[in-house]
Amino acid sequence: MAKTGDCIIAHDLGTSGNKAVLVDTAGRVIGASFHAYPIHYPHPDWAEQDGEDWWGAVTTATKDLLSSTGVAPERIAAVTFGAQLLGLVPMSASGETLRRPIIWLDSRAGDQARRLMRRFGGPGIFRLAAGATLSGKDGLPKLLWLKEREPEVYSKMACFLDVGGYLVHRCTGRMSMEWAGASAFGLDLKKKRWMAGLIRFIGFDPAKLPALVRTTDVVGPLTREAASACGLLEGTPVVAGTGDVAAAAVGAGAVAEGDGHLYLGTSGWISVATSRKPRGKHGIALIQSADPARNLIFGEMETAGACVAWLADQLFRAEIERGGRAEAYRAMDEAAASVPPGSGDLVFTPWMYGERAPISDTDVRAALFSLGADHTREHIVRAVFEGVAYNFRWLLENMERDFGVRLPALRVVGGGSKSAPWMRILSDVTGRPVETVRNPLEVGAVGAALTAAVGLGMHPDFESLRRVVLPAAVYRPRAENRATYDFLFGVYKDTYRSLKGLYHRIGQRRARQTEAARRAG
Repeated sequence: MAKTGDCIIAHDLGTSGNKAVLVDTAGRVIGASFHAYPIHYPHPDWAEQDGEDWWGAVTTATKDLLSSTGVAPERIAAVTFGAQLLGLVPMSASGETLRRPIIWLDSRAGDQARRLMRRFGGPGIFRLAAGATLSGKDGLPKLLWLKEREPEVYSKMACFLDVGGYLVHRCTGRMSMEWAGASAFGLDLKKKRWMAGLIRFIGFDPAKLPALVRTTDVVGPLTREAASACGLLEGTPVVAGTGDVAAAAVGAGAVAEGDGHLYLGTSGWISVATSRKPRGKHGIALIQSADPARNLIFGEMETAGACVAWLADQLFRAEIERGGRAEAYRAMDEAAASVPPGSGDLVFTPWMYGERAPISDTDVRAALFSLGADHTREHIVRAVFEGVAYNFRWLLENMERDFGVRLPALRVVGGGSKSAPWMRILSDVTGRPVETVRNPLEVGAVGAALTAAVGLGMHPDFESLRRVVLPAAVYRPRAENRATYDFLFGVYKDTYRSLKGLYHRIGQRRARQTEAARRAG
């Protein structure tokens, strides 16, 4: 018979929905429940979600977990979160949201980003100092956009929260931001406090910054109202949790110095744990890890699995109607496996909503290059799988060259890791063994739960979690495919270099159209 308080409920708040997972202290998944919520696109390049949709998904999924697993509320040791980063939720002093939250996918603040860089000598100098240019998707430009474009919201705002901080507030009534989330808005990674001087210099009031907490801190007890909404006990500890990147690193077991993981979900990234504090380059940044003693060298590509989801919607509608997305993805795996490596020299670039790394460019968009009449639906599917893998190879190449890290194998997590053909392609393209883990769809929630377990003293430290998360399958690169992928990888990189000017011409036109639409109402 299990002892009281031996389980943790962790919520992985992603872009498409919330996955609530019941996890025991050994990291085993007892049950999971997913609830979707919409993204709102009020204008081109804008992306928003509703805080009530997030909270509704949290409360409903929590009740579903307790019901489906039969676990009593008394067994829940804590509630915690692993949430999408770079959300912006303006809060009043009384704890009310002042507008619909702006999410990470939103790039409306491009003008503010350009003006900020000019204050520091221009994009070139800023890139040398910070490692990447600012974009309209970054945190500080979004804060300035709010101040300039919605001054009535800014004046009423006591502080802003991110997605995880907002949900911790709904649970506890306390407004705070954990270190990993704060590192996307101006946290001093050495002193673990806000860079108030810099934030004041760019024109934002530091008094509107939220209080900081560690990822492992118990922010407060679950309030009576929140407990009733979730079906839990009042007073259940609520641990701050962390951002999705840091949570996935813990869930992947990539917690010791030099450990890395690759996430393949709607977006994609590679991150490496380090106690060093190197300067960012080529869109690769340094953010706080779940472990207060370490950081993550982090490079994100904006759309990875999202490209496959788009392709399913466009070319596999019959399969979706017949058996849902699972049937479509099964058919896509078969299609990719039926085509020889290289997809008949068809090259796909997966930049469907701008890009952060390995190139930092919000104007760039996806392309199918060298498409011919002899190409089939099957070629296109494999080309999309390969294009995402090329982008990861480019990101990995930059990361190893610029930061002196070496990843002899890739620990891959996220929904994409369930596709065996895609994992074989990723191994062949990168020339590395690819390892997958158990429960890859729950890895963010498992990581958040294990982070909370460290905070509650159930595990002694983060490095001890390496023994908890082990690989489940390994794919090894095939030498006979190396020449093909080396050649096409070179073509892939040259595609961006050749089309960069055209992307920017279209991006400028799109920005003018967005501004005209905004002025029109």
